[in-house]
Amino acid sequence: MTEPPDEFAWIDRLSPLTRGDSRALRLLDDAAVIPGRPGHDLVVSKDAMVEGVHFPEGASPDLVARRLLRTNLSDLAAKAAEPFGYFLMTAWPSDRTWADREAFIRGLAEDGEAFGVSLLGGDTVRTPGPLTLSATVLGWTPSGRAVLRSGARPGHAAVVCGPIGDGRLGLLASKGEISDADGSLAAHYYTPRPLLCLRPLLQGLARAAADVSDGLLADSGAIARASGVGVSLDLGRLPLSAGGAAWLSAQPDPASSRLALATGGDDYAVVCAIEAAEVATFVKGAAALGVSAVAIGVFEDAPGVRAAFEGLPLALTELGWRH
Repeated sequence: MTEPPDEFAWIDRLSPLTRGDSRALRLLDDAAVIPGRPGHDLVVSKDAMVEGVHFPEGASPDLVARRLLRTNLSDLAAKAAEPFGYFLMTAWPSDRTWADREAFIRGLAEDGEAFGVSLLGGDTVRTPGPLTLSATVLGWTPSGRAVLRSGARPGHAAVVCGPIGDGRLGLLASKGEISDADGSLAAHYYTPRPLLCLRPLLQGLARAAADVSDGLLADSGAIARASGVGVSLDLGRLPLSAGGAAWLSAQPDPASSRLALATGGDDYAVVCAIEAAEVATFVKGAAALGVSAVAIGVFEDAPGVRAAFEGLPLALTELGWRH
């Protein structure tokens, strides 16, 4: 098929993405039926993406699909939820071909299997505007054990799990604007790793958490606001990947460059509040799961977000991505 399918042909082609999950009703109904799970809470999160805003125009549809699913799963990772399914909305421009849609399906299929999540339903339309996508992801946590943003208290350490800055640098690398010798930065941009493996550790030790989608300063600030506290971060302790460290070493102003990485967003790391006495245990536990964790600051009584480098406070004009 060379022409884009009609709605029913498209839905039929999507049906393998249900992975046989009976809750999807074979995509033949305009709904899914999800039985309750005794002793658990249902956690639901939704994000949208628009071509030219959240991913570059002309990006490979399979990578766009994987980015869509993974960035949504990152929200569940920060809540310490176990994902099981998702709803999908696609608004396709009329110039997109069946091959584009088939590539999109391949990306979803690959990561649906990798993360054990099934397509449960959704909607598809055409649009005169850019490609627009949205996913609603669902997961379970034991009752009352979802890690919210509102549990940070003065004296809790601000701990970052995963590198910061690869989202900003990955976008530049994907456009060919900076060097990316091994392709790791561009790969991070399109296929970030949702830190779902941290679930038991977060449930046991984290008092609050957020995924780093809008920027480390912005998302640390989101925890602080929800908790009625403030936060101070030492950007000299900013965790970096090898690619991020290589980029930073070539910059003339380390302070402003670190600030750029801490506000760039699209990292999909997790920042969390950990009691000071439990930081070492948390860091060791994260390392055992293959995730680097660094105590980078502290939550405080005074409201607001503060950042410093080498003992000097930094002027903050923006905390991160603003929609």
